Amino acid sequence: MTELKRQNAILELLHRQGSLTINEIVNGFSVSPATARRDITKLDTQGKLKKVRNGAYAAEESNKSTTWSPMNIHQTSNYDEKSKIAKKAAELCKNGESIVINCGSTAFLLGQEINGKPVQVITNYFPLLNYLIEQNHDNLVVLGGQFYKEKNLFLSTDQTSDAFYAGHYMFTSGSGLSEEGLFKVDLLSAMVEQKMVKHVNKLVALVDSSKVGGRIGTIFATTEQLDIVITGKDANPKVVAALKEKGVDVILV
Repeated sequence: MTELKRQNAILELLHRQGSLTINEIVNGFSVSPATARRDITKLDTQGKLKKVRNGAYAAEESNKSTTWSPMNIHQTSNYDEKSKIAKKAAELCKNGESIVINCGSTAFLLGQEINGKPVQVITNYFPLLNYLIEQNHDNLVVLGGQFYKEKNLFLSTDQTSDAFYAGHYMFTSGSGLSEEGLFKVDLLSAMVEQKMVKHVNKLVALVDSSKVGGRIGTIFATTEQLDIVITGKDANPKVVAALKEKGVDVILV
């Protein structure tokens, strides 16, 4: 992973969870404490985060630069790579199939690729729901629950509410991907997503290359649970090789 991609990934993570420690960066990105401190110092100098003892907090400027919406999604970090990942993911979906799409910028880009095709979309991600409704996508299933404004998700702790829906694929992303599996930082949304995993034929991780090798958060799905990973060509080759050795179909774009 290049320095720029690592620093962009650090800013994305800060935007999601608000703060990071040196140890979290060291463990999550497999770098030395000295490298983690240099990254924080450089980003602090640029005004993209607030440096504190043994870590960093998200700065207002950082939040502005990493926040995306359907109107400015082209400004999201690693946009070009995420677009390629979304296009490749859309190619997996055949007419008449049903797919589950979870949250994130890559998920939204996938929704744009799927829009208008004879594919049923199951999601609880509000920006994607709103987009597909406005675009008059014919077959849309909304997973209900309480609206979780911070994550733009509808979440429910009802263990039976999603039992009637099934999909050929579930497309999800995470904060990191290693030979151990896919990591996520938001426990509540991860718990809701895990309810759907048993109702799909294949679990597909859409992860840009800056997150490959990261171990940030907790494991959402082990390597054995992952069927397909779509990521960029710059992804850590050691992790890619380890995933393939464990039977995961890794697609590089």
